[in-house]
Amino acid sequence: MEYTIRKLSQTAGVSTRTLRYYDEIGLLKPARVNSSGYRLYGSKEVELLQQILFYRELDVSLEEIKKIISAPSFDVKGALEEHRAKLLAKRNRLDMLIENVDKTIENTDGRTMMSDKERFEGFKKSMVEENERQYGEELRQKYDKETIDQSNQKVLQMTEADYNEVERLGQEVLENLKEAMKTGDPGSTAAQKTAELHKRWLGYYWNSYSKEAHAGLARMYVDDERFAVYYDKVEQGGAVFLRDAILSYTGMEL
Repeated sequence: MEYTIRKLSQTAGVSTRTLRYYDEIGLLKPARVNSSGYRLYGSKEVELLQQILFYRELDVSLEEIKKIISAPSFDVKGALEEHRAKLLAKRNRLDMLIENVDKTIENTDGRTMMSDKERFEGFKKSMVEENERQYGEELRQKYDKETIDQSNQKVLQMTEADYNEVERLGQEVLENLKEAMKTGDPGSTAAQKTAELHKRWLGYYWNSYSKEAHAGLARMYVDDERFAVYYDKVEQGGAVFLRDAILSYTGMEL
């Protein structure tokens, strides 16, 4: 069966403008264009669009999706199994947050009492599960399982004040990184302040600190695209600058 761009748009719930854009960037090309200039899509393109939408639901960038689905080793069944696992994890996080909202509503109505610890339980569990989903495998390869488990437990035991402070520190790291990059020098006072803030931020996740572990994490920020994207959103090259600032701060070599 073939679909016109309008019919595929209606079937998939995606605008024709989006489908045209996917065509323009080479993400989803139509199977053919007929003599009247209409884009026509077949079953292969429908399957690819489904994959694209799954990845978008998981907040994967279009550029990264293109790399994944165009790779010779791309396995549709394997990708679907991965989507399922990630979507289930996402559903679990949402369920925890919904439960937290329900408890808060009951507390507001006076139907139950809610401790300050309970108010943030869902957020902390969500934070741990999200970190595990995105980075768990890589972190467990770099650090031992016990270290990662201890870090997760430390997050779950955060007080409300701890949670608020770690959120504030995380934002302060990004803000200071942006200012430090203006100096162009990872060894500058501003850059070293950013590295110090980053160390303080890590203190809420790590049971113990070492310069070697700090430097190793900084290197991962550059080596792993997912980390790099997070810090590059401050400014292009942010991950590399932060890595170099931390290596300077810890006295470690590149």
